[in-house]
Amino acid sequence: MKKLILATAALALSAGMSLAQTVRMGTEGAYPPYNFINDKGEVDGFERELGDELCKRAGLTCEWVTNDWDSIIPNLVSGNYDTIIAGMSVTPERDEVIDFTHEYVPASPSAYVALSDGVDLKGGVIAAQTGTIQANYVANSGATLVEFATADETIAAVRNGEADAVLADKDYLAPIVAESNGELKFVGDDVAIGGGVGMGIRESDQELREKFNKAIDSMKADGSLNALLKKWFGEKALLW
Repeated sequence: MKKLILATAALALSAGMSLAQTVRMGTEGAYPPYNFINDKGEVDGFERELGDELCKRAGLTCEWVTNDWDSIIPNLVSGNYDTIIAGMSVTPERDEVIDFTHEYVPASPSAYVALSDGVDLKGGVIAAQTGTIQANYVANSGATLVEFATADETIAAVRNGEADAVLADKDYLAPIVAESNGELKFVGDDVAIGGGVGMGIRESDQELREKFNKAIDSMKADGSLNALLKKWFGEKALLW
């Protein structure tokens, strides 16, 4: 009887530990409205709200970790955190190194922003953040690519004349253009590159990936994911 009680207690403890599993959520903290650091020094934004809800639905405890974009995949692989939730588009190249959950943001276009019309997008100097799908696109477009570690620096490069234009996610650029009082403007055509946005997961963590897949699917099914997309990206946000 004593052995049975002990065994039952051990199972209960094990189940409790499983329910309380802490998952370290890796993000950049510098890509609003996806993710940013608020005035309290905390991770905030669409992905913070989304990630907390996904962890709740999956029976997990979230712990948020920030990491520079240019090393965000290597540090996931090396075990510094358990997920990437950082506005990362799903691409075949990335999928060779890590796995992705189901997408939680539909594939959206990239766009060019400059100080004026008439910018040479084919042969000029174009800024993009290092390690992004936009940087890869510019590098193969014939234009001169200048890379920066953060998205903020790409905007600054356009403002101070280091670059003729910046290529980035349109949903990142839209509020910046709107708040620039006409200083910045969209130029040229939108560019369709990359897939939708998903969470990056180590290839060995398939159980964790499936937990998040179920949570993402449940938010799509009940409309709560669309509500979050509208909250953070506006009424014109692409929805599921």
